[in-house]
Amino acid sequence: MPELPEVETVRATLEPVLTGRTITHIDITLPRLIKNATVEAFSKALSGCTFTAVGRKGKYLRLCTDGSSDLLVHLRMTGSLIYDAAGNNRPKTAHIVFHLDKGLLYYCDVRTFGCLWLAKPGEKTGISGYDDLGPDANSSAVTADYLREKMKASSRTVKSFLLDQTVLAGLGNIYVDEALFLAGIRPSRRCNHIGKERTQRLAKAIHTVLAEGIEYGGTTIRDFVNGSGREGENQENLAVYGREGTPCKTCGTLIKYVKQGGRGTHYCPHCQH
Repeated sequence: MPELPEVETVRATLEPVLTGRTITHIDITLPRLIKNATVEAFSKALSGCTFTAVGRKGKYLRLCTDGSSDLLVHLRMTGSLIYDAAGNNRPKTAHIVFHLDKGLLYYCDVRTFGCLWLAKPGEKTGISGYDDLGPDANSSAVTADYLREKMKASSRTVKSFLLDQTVLAGLGNIYVDEALFLAGIRPSRRCNHIGKERTQRLAKAIHTVLAEGIEYGGTTIRDFVNGSGREGENQENLAVYGREGTPCKTCGTLIKYVKQGGRGTHYCPHCQH
């Protein structure tokens, strides 16, 4: 599933090409992807509107318009938004096509788990999981003090804590595993057993791995592509995620893979305590 760096990469590649573009009409071949409107209401609300900005909150994209509704998108596991200026290269998995005054915007999805909503600007959306998001994990609000305040009263494992989108928006399996490795913290450690120094290391590690993920255009494990259809390159930088059974780049110990809380988890038994 795309995480904060991947969704931010999509946002950054789409904003310059979509801003100022007007939706002329919309083709929808898989109506169930639209979650809070009929096909007719969705098309009516957005047709004729001009994109004014492309924003992001956590793992959600918000395509702002000059109309009465914005377009909110969660890519889930295999979704992608791809802009085609020439408008002549429709992917086979394009289930929704936004025809623009210049080019096409495709919503593609192999496994069709993605979600699209209409959202009123300046209002709560009523969308479960969106309105109660915590601060973006790479925002200045995420400090060691913020983490410490949240963690000290929690007996959850630090892995499950970091995956809680009401605490930190945008983190998922990849970047949680990477941040915990960089901070030297075992994923199974309980939050209220993590001291001040380690919390400081964790806050720094979260910002570091997210910044690196954005710099390298996101991580492509299987399906992720940016708004131009290009894969990311950050997979080359991963220290533990997806590297089970291979030597740790720091100490040489074999990276271990376990299921923790139903989630695949990667760590170094020597470097993380």
